[in-house]
Amino acid sequence: MLLKLFALIFMIIALTSCAHVPGGIAESTEPLNNRTYEELGKTEASDSRVSLFGIIPISNSNSIQKAVDLAKEKIGADALIKVTVESYSQWWLLFTNDAIVVRGVGIKFK
Repeated sequence: MLLKLFALIFMIIALTSCAHVPGGIAESTEPLNNRTYEELGKTEASDSRVSLFGIIPISNSNSIQKAVDLAKEKIGADALIKVTVESYSQWWLLFTNDAIVVRGVGIKFK
């Protein structure tokens, strides 16, 4: 009985995991072209997709552009500067979650 319990625990651990991958760094989300701007503060947003068995999408998206738009919208920014992007995936017994996280400083053009 104890052996079966350990085997079950091992299977659960083996079938669940996480991977975190750095994406990229960008100066800004759109060309600044020497325009003046005001920094609004740090912001962050994510977008994710959930899939059944890792192949059947249950939710839409997982888009960098959507995460950027959400980050700008949070603070009313025209663009982001000092942008970083990373992604991570989580695997559960039946589901996977793939997410993209965008962080940056929101700016408003003058």
